[in-house]
Amino acid sequence: MPYTVPKLTDFSTPALDSAVRELLSALEQESAAVSSENDWKAFRDRWMARKSGVLTQLNDLWLKAAPGPGKREVGQRVNELRDRVETRVLETKEHCDTLSIARSIVDKRHPIIDLARAFIEASERAGGQTLTTDEAFSKAEPVDITLPGIRRSLGAEHPVIKTMNEIIGVFRNLGYSVEEGPEIETDYYNFEALNFPPNHPARDTQDTLFIAGQESKPLRERLLLRTHTSPVQIRSMEKMKPPVRVVCPGKVHRNDALDATHSPIFHQVEGLAVDTNITFCDLKGTLDHAMKALFGSSVKTRFYPSFFPFTEPSADVQISCIFCGGKGARDGGPCRNCKASGWIELLGCGMVDPNVYGFVDYDPAKVSGFAFGMGVERIAILKYGVDDIQLFFNGDVRFLEQFG
Repeated sequence: MPYTVPKLTDFSTPALDSAVRELLSALEQESAAVSSENDWKAFRDRWMARKSGVLTQLNDLWLKAAPGPGKREVGQRVNELRDRVETRVLETKEHCDTLSIARSIVDKRHPIIDLARAFIEASERAGGQTLTTDEAFSKAEPVDITLPGIRRSLGAEHPVIKTMNEIIGVFRNLGYSVEEGPEIETDYYNFEALNFPPNHPARDTQDTLFIAGQESKPLRERLLLRTHTSPVQIRSMEKMKPPVRVVCPGKVHRNDALDATHSPIFHQVEGLAVDTNITFCDLKGTLDHAMKALFGSSVKTRFYPSFFPFTEPSADVQISCIFCGGKGARDGGPCRNCKASGWIELLGCGMVDPNVYGFVDYDPAKVSGFAFGMGVERIAILKYGVDDIQLFFNGDVRFLEQFG
C-alpha cells in the first residue's frame, strides 16, 4: 500500500522517531520500485508535489498541528526529512538514467555490452536496493577486459569522394597541385572571364541558378551558384605566373531536372596547364595517361571536334568501352553501355582560348596551355556499375555500405 502521512496526536520524541522511521522506510521501498522515467516522475510528484506531495502534507499534518512548545523539534524533523527526500529523489533519478543507458547499450550491442549487463544484473541481485554506479559495478561479476571487444564498424569514403580523390591522385602524380574556390561565384568569374559573351545561352536561368535580389547590380557582379569549377582556373592564374599546373575539384550546380543521368548538384574535376610551348599533343598524352590510370592500361582514347567558349580548338574525349572491350557487343548482343558503338564519351578539353589570357594578364604570344574537365559522378558510374546518379545523393545506407 502507498505510504500515507499519519495525523499525529502524540508529539513526544519516541512517537516522532517512530513516525520518521516509518516514513523513511516507505521512501526507500518506493524508490527501489522505480525502473523507468515515468516511474520516477510519479515517484517525484508523489513526494515533492507542492499541493499534495508527502512533504507538503508533513507541514499540514505535523508541523502546523504541533503544540507550541513542540513546534521547534517537529520543524527540525520536517526539515531533515525534506533534505532526505530530495536527496533520495535525485539518487533515484541518477540510478534510473544509468539503468536506461545500460539497457540501450545492451540492446544495441555496444562494445561495453558486458559492463552494461553486469550493472543491470548487480542491481537486480541487490534485492530492490537502489545502487550508485560504483556500488553496482563493485558487486558485478568480474569482466576480463583483456578479451577482444566488439569493434565499432568504421565508415568509408563515399563513392563520389573516393572517385574524386582517385582522379586527383592521378594528376598529383603528374605534378599538378590542387586548387579550390567558392561555390557562390560572380558572373565575371563564372562566365565573362571564361569568354562567355553576355548573350550566351549558358547564362540563362534555365541553365544557371542565380542568387535572388541581384537585379540592381552590374551583370559581372551578380552572384550565382557556379556551373563548373572553371572559375578556379581564372582565380589560380590571377595569383600565379606560368608555369601553372592545377586541378580544380569541387561541387557545381545547374538547373537540371532530376533523372537517372542528371542532377542539379554534381562534382567536377577540371585541370589547367599553362607554360611555354604547350601543344595539343601534350593534352592528348596527358589525358590518355589519366584514362589508362583510371580504367586500365588497355583503354584507348580518341578525340573529336567540339566547342567550348574558353578553349580553341576544343574536343570531346571518348574512351573505348570498358564493358565490351571496345567491341560494341557482349553476351551475344549489343553493348548497352556504349550503345553498340564501342566508345563512351567521358570529358571535354581543349587549348586555352587566347582571349582568356587577356583577363589574367598573360601574354598569349609567349604562353599556351590546355584545359579539361570531367564529371566525377559519370566516372563513378562507370567504375562501379551504377545505373542511376540519384543513388549517390539519396543517402541510402544499403547502397553506400557496398563501398565500405
